[in-house]
Amino acid sequence: MEKLLFLLLFCHISSAVKHSLKYFITASTGVTSIPELVAVALVDGVSIGYCDSNNKAVEPKQDWVKKLLEHDPQHFERYIDECFNYQPNFFKTRINNLKQRFNQSGDVHILQRVLGCEWDDETGEVIGVLQYGYDGEDFMALDLKTLTWIAPKLQSFTTKLRWDSEKARIRYNENYLTEICPVWLKKYVTLAKSSLIRTELPSVSLLQKTPSSPVTCHATGFYPDRAMMFWRKDGEEFHEDVDHGEILPNHDETFQMSVDLNLSSVTPEDWRRYDCVFHLSGVEDDIITRLDRAEIRTNWEKPSHMTVPITAAVLVLALVLIAVTGFIIYQKKKAKRPPSCPDGSELSDKLNPDPST
Repeated sequence: MEKLLFLLLFCHISSAVKHSLKYFITASTGVTSIPELVAVALVDGVSIGYCDSNNKAVEPKQDWVKKLLEHDPQHFERYIDECFNYQPNFFKTRINNLKQRFNQSGDVHILQRVLGCEWDDETGEVIGVLQYGYDGEDFMALDLKTLTWIAPKLQSFTTKLRWDSEKARIRYNENYLTEICPVWLKKYVTLAKSSLIRTELPSVSLLQKTPSSPVTCHATGFYPDRAMMFWRKDGEEFHEDVDHGEILPNHDETFQMSVDLNLSSVTPEDWRRYDCVFHLSGVEDDIITRLDRAEIRTNWEKPSHMTVPITAAVLVLALVLIAVTGFIIYQKKKAKRPPSCPDGSELSDKLNPDPST
């Protein structure tokens, strides 16, 4: 559930030296398939905690988080308060205000917020993030340089003017994003060091849908998500006829990504000049996969195990045809013979049918 809601609106982007602490909150009205409020906390893109308005409980997702909450009750109480006291009322009020402002009468609406910070452990730079989305579109974002709200669409400009006038709220958000959040993030990174520094290499495959489709270099099962993937020609990275996909999460908290290569203008003799390179941050050796037709997995070639079923089907069809042909010949011969007269018992049965049958 939390991964689905995490992907609804916002994308997670990270670099080789940045750590992040993000809180994703989704509030909804009229949507029966999800709770009215769902909150997910993530460190470096990995879920560390979850709560929703149905379960009424905060669920730690990592062992180090469980130990932290056990030894720091005040920390735990803050999450309880945010999840079940302050946030539900805050978002419910916001949705009602937005419905009135947009003159909306429907019951189904979704308001999302991402709140958090990124910290560069090499330069010490801290970047705060506070964004809102409404009904699947960007709605408002706080600019910490100007301490004003950015309205990406005309309908949110009225809200921008009102929120810009709430100076105390802006100062509170600035203090949280630039002072409080980084302290918590550094603490979390220290506690989660053993899990955050782990690396898992992916399996890399070459895929192709049809003979004329681009060849996809696909890597799955890697961790962390600080990775790059690209095609090379003669040992040099190139971008022509190349389409890069996004880094996406797997169900087991690893990641996957892909990069496509259009070969429509490449002759078969030149295929050997291309290879796919996967680089994972913190790992010295890259995974290099040479473009080889024999290594491409497709869904358009007929597998060899289909020979037996096809042969059996042909044999059955032949038997059916033989049977039908024999029946037709029999009917023709039968039509040429005069009908035989029934014997006495048969004639008696037809003239005097048994009333009990």
